[in-house]
Amino acid sequence: MSRQAIQEYVYQHYRGMYREAGQGLPFPFFAPGSHQYADQLWDWDSWLTNVAIRQALRDQGDADELEKARTYERGCILNWLSVAKKSHARGWIPFVMNRDSGDVPVDIYADNMHKPCLAQHAAFLVREDDGAIDWLREDLMYLQYFVNNYRNHHRHACGLYFWQNGLGIGVDDDPCTVDRPPRSSGSIYLNCLMYRELLAMVYLLECAGLDECAVSYRDDATALRTAIQAYCWDERDGFFYSVDLNLDPVPAGVWKLHSGRPRTWPCLIQRIGTWSGFLALWAEIATPDQAERVVSGHYRNPDSFRAPYGVRTLSKQEKMYEVVASGNPSCWRGPIWGVSNYLVLRGLEKYGFDADALTLAEQTVDLLGQDIERTGAMHEYYQPENGEPVLNRGFQSWNMLAINLIARLEGRTVVVEY
Repeated sequence: MSRQAIQEYVYQHYRGMYREAGQGLPFPFFAPGSHQYADQLWDWDSWLTNVAIRQALRDQGDADELEKARTYERGCILNWLSVAKKSHARGWIPFVMNRDSGDVPVDIYADNMHKPCLAQHAAFLVREDDGAIDWLREDLMYLQYFVNNYRNHHRHACGLYFWQNGLGIGVDDDPCTVDRPPRSSGSIYLNCLMYRELLAMVYLLECAGLDECAVSYRDDATALRTAIQAYCWDERDGFFYSVDLNLDPVPAGVWKLHSGRPRTWPCLIQRIGTWSGFLALWAEIATPDQAERVVSGHYRNPDSFRAPYGVRTLSKQEKMYEVVASGNPSCWRGPIWGVSNYLVLRGLEKYGFDADALTLAEQTVDLLGQDIERTGAMHEYYQPENGEPVLNRGFQSWNMLAINLIARLEGRTVVVEY
């Protein structure tokens, strides 16, 4: 019954997430689809919501409906790039856009911008449409400006990328980032997204016939993977962690106390177990041996991440673990989120942990299907032990990826992110 409830719900409601152009949003777009976010464009929400909508369109096989949806899909990308086009933006794009969105801020590096998933969203659309890129070709350089903003202004000397601060990071109250000094969080979540973003940029440039332009992005992706392996992998624990970049600079040529043996490490690992450590599998950064240790030692551990309804967003063994109703910031210190279950599952699949992925798919479908059956809607996040909804009835967004999981469980063609 859970599968049927989800399918009926998604097929009935996904068109309700379409929004028309107007004011500060010059192109049609997708809204996450709840009362709180009823008329806004959000960064990683629009990307992963689009993956679910494409599954719904594939399931129904309606060519006219697909053609209509393309206007809203592409409009999400073009809305973001409309900001990057402004002469003083220098690639800056906000993580949320409203009808009354203001101009580009004076200090574009004071806060975080759009998460590095915009090229991935565009690459997904191009790939799903068999390489069709003409709709994006004229604006492709502005997408490069965006990615280059990260490369030039969000990258530490050790090669890892950092958040400017704790605002708008997606995983709102991640203790590795929130309430920490500016530019100090070498978040594993951010760096895994950035690795895939660089590869997506390579794909788009090659589709556009700009192979030479793609070389530096490919090289940077390789360098970032090396940095993640060097600084985020913990051989002791067998897990990927965020790192602390907030260290005093090493003095050069100036004598002071203890300067006779300068520090040789550029960052310190943060041994805080967040679900984002599993993203190294989703991003395909982990080696097969590392993936085995991550899964056997952490994913399958009921005292840590594994719960009856999926993956806790913070290890239950952490002192900061809690499951509370909180809207600003949302709670990522323990609850089950549909998006984290989905991305962890995709990582399991990529490394051949098919039985684990199948079980997680079934549990996620049961979680969201039971919610629809009981309340007539989905919620933003859930209790790990009993699957009870915690907050925000009517939230849709990436929860609609449940229909992608149903297709997987039923052996049908599955739409996946780039």
